[in-house]
Amino acid sequence: MKAQGWSVETIPRLALIALAAAAALVPLPAAEVEQLYSSHLYLDLQPWMTTLSNQVPVACLDLLTVALSFVWLTFAFRDVARRRSWPGALGRVALRSATWTAALYLAFLAAWGLNYRRVPLIEKLAFDDARVSAGAARDLGMIAVGEVNALHAGAHAELGAGGTAAGTIDPRLAAGFARAQQELGAGRLVQPARPKRTMFDPYLQRAGVSGMTDPFFLETLVAGDLLPIERPFVVAHEWSHLAGIADEGEANFVGWLTCLRGSPADRYSGWLFLTGELARAVRQDDRQTILSALAPGPREDLRAIARRMQQHVDPRISAAGWRAYNQYLRANRVERGTASYAEVVKLALGVSFDADWAPVLRERRGN
Repeated sequence: MKAQGWSVETIPRLALIALAAAAALVPLPAAEVEQLYSSHLYLDLQPWMTTLSNQVPVACLDLLTVALSFVWLTFAFRDVARRRSWPGALGRVALRSATWTAALYLAFLAAWGLNYRRVPLIEKLAFDDARVSAGAARDLGMIAVGEVNALHAGAHAELGAGGTAAGTIDPRLAAGFARAQQELGAGRLVQPARPKRTMFDPYLQRAGVSGMTDPFFLETLVAGDLLPIERPFVVAHEWSHLAGIADEGEANFVGWLTCLRGSPADRYSGWLFLTGELARAVRQDDRQTILSALAPGPREDLRAIARRMQQHVDPRISAAGWRAYNQYLRANRVERGTASYAEVVKLALGVSFDADWAPVLRERRGN
């Protein structure tokens, strides 16, 4: 049966593709996304979805990928076998692929992706751009160095004792995550995810990607080559994404705050991360001042991280992967793309803090 030259089967597929295109292109007011989706609908979905995926021993994203690939190939072979002409078979495969892509994109937006369009974190915190300066970055860098020097021995003692088993939720980091959410004004707390490995781990390692958040099943996936000193911050960063913080720089900031509220190893991981970010952000002479103040232990840890990256990262795969991710972020309205990762320095410098690095919310400024 056909309608105006199109089969009845084709019309709903084209409608779904058009809906996905509209969802990608039509601007949505950030305040409404924040109020209706990020602060309500998403927080209704996240706890039970992450609780469910936590019960599965492998990455749910892997299962979805394998299942979709198998079904897609099955249908594609069937189309080729049934059609006498290649153009007809390829056209059917192309239409199905576009339809599935549209459906996956709409599912992505509904499950997590609309968080890219929420109100930026910088507008919720007591932030003063005048506080962001080269001198302030140098001063914070020296504070970070002092913290890692003081925490190094305790952190390594904790990690040497075994720490939290891989694939399980560290209760101290989870408690720090809950506290960080509360300090940022969250009305409801999100469920932390159990860190998992993924079948994409070889790619993550060669691309220099430390972790990722599954936007469909809301689970945390981490690279298998992470050093113990890196793992707490990477997990905290991915948990920040689970809290609806989609922007990478904001997730770095919330991940850092989370680590500061955890165990000595967590705090060390967070401060070591920020030390590296600040060292890259300041002028050459200030960078030398910061790095020369590091004690031998933290300096060796930074070298170990560099050796890990040098050993596992393929520059060509990494460059191609980060270019693709840059385009992905820009397509989701992150104008700075992958450069947004470095926004953690701007936030750490410009946000006002109470005691114990508790960020001051905008409505509290001046009270």
